[in-house]
Amino acid sequence: MANVAKSIRILILQTIDFFYTPFQALIPKETFRYAATGGFNTLLDISLYFICYNFVLDKRVINLHIVSISPHIGAFLIVFPITFFTGFLFAKYITFTSSEIRGRTQLMRYMISVSGSIFLNYFFIKLLVEFGGLWPTLAKIITTVIVVIYSYFVQKFYTFKTTRLPVF
Repeated sequence: MANVAKSIRILILQTIDFFYTPFQALIPKETFRYAATGGFNTLLDISLYFICYNFVLDKRVINLHIVSISPHIGAFLIVFPITFFTGFLFAKYITFTSSEIRGRTQLMRYMISVSGSIFLNYFFIKLLVEFGGLWPTLAKIITTVIVVIYSYFVQKFYTFKTTRLPVF
């Protein structure tokens, strides 16, 4: 199993680095890798959100008898654990590979940084859908742009920081 994971990691890195070549004079490899893996994870997130909102929840309120959850927030809660897991794996094994912080510490820091992402997701989806009148999927896309910018800086300078200075 470890050999399969290692082979997948190498394949992903080779693929991303192949497409990096034309951009190497413009942006650092780490930033390009973050954009590639983050872009994939974001597409996965938005696709799963669309499927959950429209087909799994069928745009219906989730009634838990104690509390009711709107379908746009319910879809977020269903999709989040999946993209949390894939996002951490991409960040640790593809993007921020030079971090010397232990994996357990990285995971704890990732949970903390993602807590901020959860808050931002909840706040902006709720704001854009309920007060801005936007369609939930469009609100999710706008929210994702905001959260991705926040996440990049938190992950780079906190979760997976390195002790050496970054090369730009």
